[in-house]
Amino acid sequence: MAAGDQQAQRDAFYRDPYPRYALARGADGLTWVPEVDAWLVARDADVREVLRRAEDFSSANALLPDVPLSEGALGVLPRGFGPRPTVVSSDGAAHRRYRMPLNRGLSSGRVAAVLPYAREQAHALVGEFLGQGSAELVEAYARRLPGLVIGRLIGLDPADVPAAVRGGYRAEELFFRPLSPAGQMAAAEEVVALQHLLDGYVRDRRARPREDLCTDLVAALAPGDGELSLEQRHELVANLQNLLIAGFLTTSALISTALLHLLADREQWSLLCSDPALIGAAVEESARFDPAIQGFRRVTTRPVTLAGTRLPAGATVLVAYASANRDGGRHPDADRFDIRRPADRRHLAFGHGPHNCPGARLARAQLHLTLELFSGTLPGLRLDGRRPAPSMRPTLIHRSPETLYVTW
Repeated sequence: MAAGDQQAQRDAFYRDPYPRYALARGADGLTWVPEVDAWLVARDADVREVLRRAEDFSSANALLPDVPLSEGALGVLPRGFGPRPTVVSSDGAAHRRYRMPLNRGLSSGRVAAVLPYAREQAHALVGEFLGQGSAELVEAYARRLPGLVIGRLIGLDPADVPAAVRGGYRAEELFFRPLSPAGQMAAAEEVVALQHLLDGYVRDRRARPREDLCTDLVAALAPGDGELSLEQRHELVANLQNLLIAGFLTTSALISTALLHLLADREQWSLLCSDPALIGAAVEESARFDPAIQGFRRVTTRPVTLAGTRLPAGATVLVAYASANRDGGRHPDADRFDIRRPADRRHLAFGHGPHNCPGARLARAQLHLTLELFSGTLPGLRLDGRRPAPSMRPTLIHRSPETLYVTW
């Protein structure tokens, strides 16, 4: 099959994977999905089993690129900082080492402390378009608020946040979207610029520690007070970049997708506007119904049997959180989006087991304040019928509408 045809099939699966999930949940054993070169783990019980058995299903290849890099891009990237394991792509003791500063930096106390700033920024962003009668909410709001908030927690200068967010999105495009050779080179240049920006923060926090997540990472991954070695800088930049991108990319997707589903069903939006007590349930239902991270890859470390399918060592599985969230055995009437569903955090939108998302509390808080703000300020909000229906990005790691045009 030609590369273009393969990419088209992958994009089609990524834009709407739910029919394939449903077939896989009803099939005996696991289902092979050629678009991702992996066995699909689709049922809730099977997904939970894989996530509990980290010793049998390694996370080392959780974020393998979807596209090959051009010679031009490969020539640019060495000017930055090379890839190193992170909390997403490590196991065992290494994973615990990377996880520890994130648990501390994203604790309930730290999240509570940043919420007044988050609320202030959310109101300011809405204020920029409130009087216009229409807006495109992905760019005007959903992509901006999470960057400001995670930037604040990390300790970025607000003036650096737009460039950092853009560099993060360019990294996602470079490794997961088809670009021309020239496009790849341009994206690689911005990724390298982001890495050097973060390296500056890493070295500054070594010299001048502060109460922020960047300082926490430096102290945890490079204890002591001497000058950082080049290898320490590589590791710190990789983990800081991962934290930054995860901090805004998935939360941005969660916010925009939640608003899409609420506005696509006027009954749901009207319910939310008339009863603010439903906001907590709406947060959980949005995360369950259509999560930003659809799933991650895992690789078997030894021969195993899962759901009756025998897998050799080195087999790749796609652990589909989103499919598990549509499993009717766990969630009755699972294919229906309904904020009247009792708030239930047993879904897998934020993972499970050792790799559950350390930023789940922060993501939930930003969606909660967003729904509170929009339902209270713009109860007449609706999808702009003059525009084409929103289409979803062809990705499994930040599923969201490409644009979200609204009027009020």
